[in-house]
Amino acid sequence: MQIPIWKKWLSFLVPITLERLSSPQNPKLAVVIDRGRLQLLSGNAIYSWDDLYHNFTAAFGQIDLESRPMADVLVLGLGLGSIPYILETVYERHYHYTAVEWDEAVVHLASKYTLPRLKSRMDIVVADAAYFVHVTTARFDIITVDIFEDDRTPELFEGANFLRDCRRLLRPDGVLLYNRLYNSSAHRQATDAFFQNTFSAVFAQASTIETSGNLVLVGYRKGPEASPP
Repeated sequence: MQIPIWKKWLSFLVPITLERLSSPQNPKLAVVIDRGRLQLLSGNAIYSWDDLYHNFTAAFGQIDLESRPMADVLVLGLGLGSIPYILETVYERHYHYTAVEWDEAVVHLASKYTLPRLKSRMDIVVADAAYFVHVTTARFDIITVDIFEDDRTPELFEGANFLRDCRRLLRPDGVLLYNRLYNSSAHRQATDAFFQNTFSAVFAQASTIETSGNLVLVGYRKGPEASPP
């Protein structure tokens, strides 16, 4: 969708709401243009913000995209499509994306506002991400987990079984990027415990990337025998 230039200019002074939607999964969805970029808001959370979605912009800058032979990316939690947008417009990468999103309203908004601006091939699956990673036989070089209900991560995606399914889908030398909130003492405590007790137990090579208000957990699959069962 083409945004009038005057709205882009005005958005540097004040955010402008372009559209509101409601769905069973997200009672309050809003597409907003802010500082010339498109945001997707849900309740208290920012689900997307073009290239200003700094947690993934920073994370992709630290995983050495240049030297990794990557072709296929699994996006768990589509939002407005910031992840493929960042990789294509900031890092000039054209991958094949499989995006899994359980909310058809979110898919509608991404298809309307962001996906027409991209050249990369994208397949969208409307499904529960935990079910998808459990049953698919596809393999990927990058998996991103960006799944929230308002400002919390659903418990289903904090379990070792979900992480093991994700690890199984990674090709050797593939990488998982898992976005977590880190902007309050409660969020920091929960994320630190999840990383130490669960994430690091599944991914033998694990690290973190701290951004403004978020922590991206990084897990590598170095080979078929490198990670614990």
